[in-house]
Amino acid sequence: MLKRLLYIAIVLFLVFNCTVSIHAQDKITTVVIDAGHGGKDPGALGKHSKEKDIVLKVALKTGYYIEKYLKDVKVIYTRKTDRFVELKNRTKIANNNKADVFISIHCNASRSSSPYGAETYIMGLHKDKANLEVAMMENAAILLEDNAQDAYGGFNPNAPESYIELSLLKDENQDQSALLAYLVQEQFRKRVGRKDRGVNQAGFLVLWRATMPSILVELGFLSNPKEEQFLNSEEGQVYLASAIYRAFKEYKIAFEKENTTQEEIQKTTATQDNSRLNYRVQFYTNTVQIPLNDKRFKELDDVTSYFHNGLYKFTSGHYLKQSEAEQHLKEVRNKGFGDAFIVSFDGDKRIPLSEARKLEKSR
Repeated sequence: MLKRLLYIAIVLFLVFNCTVSIHAQDKITTVVIDAGHGGKDPGALGKHSKEKDIVLKVALKTGYYIEKYLKDVKVIYTRKTDRFVELKNRTKIANNNKADVFISIHCNASRSSSPYGAETYIMGLHKDKANLEVAMMENAAILLEDNAQDAYGGFNPNAPESYIELSLLKDENQDQSALLAYLVQEQFRKRVGRKDRGVNQAGFLVLWRATMPSILVELGFLSNPKEEQFLNSEEGQVYLASAIYRAFKEYKIAFEKENTTQEEIQKTTATQDNSRLNYRVQFYTNTVQIPLNDKRFKELDDVTSYFHNGLYKFTSGHYLKQSEAEQHLKEVRNKGFGDAFIVSFDGDKRIPLSEARKLEKSR
């Protein structure tokens, strides 16, 4: 079993690295909005409603606000009616249209009627059983597809071990996804008054192959009678859709402002020089700057920060070779930063790892 999972992980890693970051540009011009489930897949069930119906209404309203108030953004839907769309085809729509952002909208459910509140997920390793259960519930949609075993490399949505391969992938868009997710939760909390269940990570197949910043929004729990009533109401759907729209707008402004600033800097700097190449281990991100001697970082050496896509990002170490950075990565993860990963720079300008490898080879 472990051998098979490792094989699948390697295949997925190769596919992922061949496609990631291909839509890099200065402006956000295309967003794909995905209404979860549909057709023969009802999704989560409440006493008076189905997930597929609520999320479709919220998705269409979200797209309407974007089209109305952000005239330079093209909105593409994975579905506009009650029809079944395979998970793999949802991100395929986003990738084929070279979307800059992918937003998948869902409702949650629990065996208990007590849980309530909204949460937003990004691709990554689940931190607890609850997050894993949410991913399992959403990924179970592939059981309604034909040839799912072949299409998803033998992935079993009901087997915890099947999530091992997904956890081995590191999304180069994770920081941008986290920022968008944070902005969505902030809008839900401050403007809609929802309980904030936070930004979480889990292995969602609908986010797996996305080559752009991607989030999965859980609007609330249909298993909670009071929350189901809100989710099923016109007022609730308007509030939730407008919150997602406002978060997207904030993200777009932050992204384009950052890229405009980088463009100004690039005009005054020399072309890439392999002598300026360096690798660092990124271990933390935040919406505000934090002192580099913060007690949370006390066990790490050579801590620096940089501002990128609306977030302050913190790194440890400077290395001329990726192999050296990989050794340091193990040390950083062992010190409690399990989500740490390697980033590469030309001087102080962040560049894709694929570009850094080429520069390193040319030395």
